[in-house]
Amino acid sequence: MATLKDTQNEPDHRRIAIDRVGVKALRYPMQVRDLHGTTHQSTVGTFALTVHLPHHFKGTHMSRFIEVLNAHGPVFQVNSMDVVLKHLLERLDSEQAQIDIEFPFFLEKAAPVTGMKGMLDYQVKFEAGAKRSGEFDFILTVIVPVTTLCPCSKAISKYGAHNQRGQVTCAVRFNETVWIEDLIRLVEDCASSELYSVLKRPDEKAVTERAYENPVFVEDLVRAVAAKCQEHPLITWFRVEAENFESIHNHNAYALVEGRK
Repeated sequence: MATLKDTQNEPDHRRIAIDRVGVKALRYPMQVRDLHGTTHQSTVGTFALTVHLPHHFKGTHMSRFIEVLNAHGPVFQVNSMDVVLKHLLERLDSEQAQIDIEFPFFLEKAAPVTGMKGMLDYQVKFEAGAKRSGEFDFILTVIVPVTTLCPCSKAISKYGAHNQRGQVTCAVRFNETVWIEDLIRLVEDCASSELYSVLKRPDEKAVTERAYENPVFVEDLVRAVAAKCQEHPLITWFRVEAENFESIHNHNAYALVEGRK
């Protein structure tokens, strides 16, 4: 067989290194451990696999990213993240590798009065990076849908207050494992009300009244979540964003707080 030209390994004379190059929007089956670490939730992740490319290489070998992922089985196990990163470093001959994964995570929630159960989905993101020197970085992000009720509207209105669905995006670094479920609960406790997939009339009454008794601006929401992250013994860095999908405006309200300990 004739030798095929390997264009990626040709030199590049522009002397510009590329911070991250690889593949993204790759969907792959995966399993995530639950809060107690005894069972796994099956889901589908959208992966981005990248490495650092030195200035003297023209390109990277895109197929090798898929080969590495496939080499670790037909289902990606989150606890093998560091092993896969090490494999990427070796297979792509790079000094730095990154894996970003976004996936839906489901929790069964019981309605507050009737106890009716239903599944609610949350969007979760893992961002893991490793260097050949041995450094490792991991960020857990949860996107939590919530209900918020406007304090100003409640204060000035005779008959009620406008409320809306919003979402909180909370990203954290930690020195010991912080579970997805715990971070979701931390966020939901700061909202006017959490969301449910099944509500009967007694539940709807309870949720509406709970929100009315706990009005929050986006400013209140990010501060409350940030304060809980600051107090959390395992969290070392956090970034909290809140966005209200306003019910009486054609724009959204937004706030962000970032901090570290």
